[in-house]
Amino acid sequence: MLELLKDLWGFMRVRKKFWLAPIIIVLLLLGALIVLSQGSAVAPFIYTLF
Repeated sequence: MLELLKDLWGFMRVRKKFWLAPIIIVLLLLGALIVLSQGSAVAPFIYTLF
């Protein structure tokens, strides 16, 4: 996983694609939110957002 992040950062640095960083961070946070709340009572409320 760490290798993937290093490669991704290297790609963004070389290609000057820093605008990708906020998109990737938001996607990771949304994914973590869905995974962590899957077994809880909050899950139905989160799924209504999407």
